[in-house]
Amino acid sequence: MTIEERYRGIIEWFGKNMPVAETELQYRNPYQLLVAVILSAQCTDKRVNMTTPAFFERFPTPEALAEAEPEEIYPYIKSISYPNNKAKNLSGMARKLVADFGGEVPDDLEKLQTLPGVGRKTANVVGSVMFDKQVMAVDTHVFRVSARIGLTENAKNVRQTEDQLTRHIPKELLPTAHHWLILHGRYICLARRPKCEGCGISAWCRYFATEYGKEPETEKKATGKTKK
Repeated sequence: MTIEERYRGIIEWFGKNMPVAETELQYRNPYQLLVAVILSAQCTDKRVNMTTPAFFERFPTPEALAEAEPEEIYPYIKSISYPNNKAKNLSGMARKLVADFGGEVPDDLEKLQTLPGVGRKTANVVGSVMFDKQVMAVDTHVFRVSARIGLTENAKNVRQTEDQLTRHIPKELLPTAHHWLILHGRYICLARRPKCEGCGISAWCRYFATEYGKEPETEKKATGKTKK
């Protein structure tokens, strides 16, 4: 099976079976989304959604958060992974957001990355979800699933994964494809034991072909195997 055939089959399946795919983080505006994405690093969306209501009640605006010291922020996010670092980042992010951008989350990806706690992945998530940027955000789910099912080849880091996915997925589908891969990794293609028996894309999956010896005919031809 060629890489083009694999991408085409997987994209068509998701397009038909999951035409709407969105973030599971709960937010009402760009500020809330930015905070939620920062908190979600190495943490589940479920845990973040349990934490943010009280957080936003106490810090409803960037201005309110900018006035708080990390020590004041910590109690509201202590159940989140790495709360000390994230409290510092949130405080610094809010202060720079207010000082440099008038409290408005910028829609420019480079400007977003000047904020403390905002790397390329976070900027891409906020950019694609909030501002319709045609970019691919790569988190642990996207990195793992892409490699396992065969959408990437020998990608050693998230940037290489992003580059390969962006090369093959139509630009207008990148934001949605990001959520396809995340949700697939979260509920079907689990890290320890993928649910291959209930997977709709197994016909194009490299892992399924390798583990279960059920290579599609095009894969058999490519490997020199003959159909019995």
